[in-house]
Amino acid sequence: MAIQYFTEKRQWNINWMCRQLEISRAAYYKWLHRPIPKQEEENINLAELIKEYDERFCHILGYRRMTSWINHFNHTNYSKNRSHRIMKKLGIHSVIRKKKKKYHFSKPETTAENKLKRDFNAGKPNEKWVTDVTEFKIPETGKKLYLSAIFDLYDRYPVAYVISRRNDNQLVFETYGKAIEQNPEARPLFHSDRGYQYTSKVFQTKLQKQGMDQSMSRVGHCIDNGPTEGLWGIIKSEMYCMYKITDEGSLRSAIDGYMKFYAEERPQDRFHCKTPSEVRREALGSETAIQYPIAENKRIEAYKAKWCV
Repeated sequence: MAIQYFTEKRQWNINWMCRQLEISRAAYYKWLHRPIPKQEEENINLAELIKEYDERFCHILGYRRMTSWINHFNHTNYSKNRSHRIMKKLGIHSVIRKKKKKYHFSKPETTAENKLKRDFNAGKPNEKWVTDVTEFKIPETGKKLYLSAIFDLYDRYPVAYVISRRNDNQLVFETYGKAIEQNPEARPLFHSDRGYQYTSKVFQTKLQKQGMDQSMSRVGHCIDNGPTEGLWGIIKSEMYCMYKITDEGSLRSAIDGYMKFYAEERPQDRFHCKTPSEVRREALGSETAIQYPIAENKRIEAYKAKWCV
């Protein structure tokens, strides 16, 4: 392979390289013209697909999703271990998101019970909604944009979202208003953290008027709203790779573009390589919604067995 590389790329003399490496010219030409084994040919094809998908999706795909998407769009059946091995050889890996945690305490008398109790499975659309607000820094300004979103736990579909310069009650109220406008008959369990917007009497009155039960995460237990926290991490790690962000306008466009990409173009393994919008349309268009149970996580089960009553 070294002789072949330097012959093609640098036009080095084959005789000289064979002498230096103590390889006969006949052995080199025999290797060069050998029939390529089927497995090696498949690995070469898979490597080309991996490089293509890594560039197309701006390095957001880890080996699991890389395998799922390649198999889904090319009707192949590559294993995840095989893709992982080839990606390591190529030096390709997904972006890794950094954890950041902030918490603002609220008065105990304004909070609600944790009725969701980390049961993130939902049997149909509009059965359980989760919400939160996250921030994005505007490059070179020191200022921030805030994204408020409501996600449906059945299909992980963003029911509504709003972008604002201010993290205030109006941001959350507007997000909630858009969700109700698009789903006027919805009566889901509404789960959030203990942010001051969600503990306000005005917001609690809105939920009561709609006939929704309110649920809140416990103090210091961010995993109580795990799906939303996970989605923020996915958005922030992938969006900055997929879009060029230089100012407030490009940041707003990137958020809008990624939210559309997440809902309509990003297949998920849990939904058998369907997008959230496809899952939602199928469920709303049929009498019985297809069930997509969350796969068992051994680490979480071990944690519950040790620490949960």
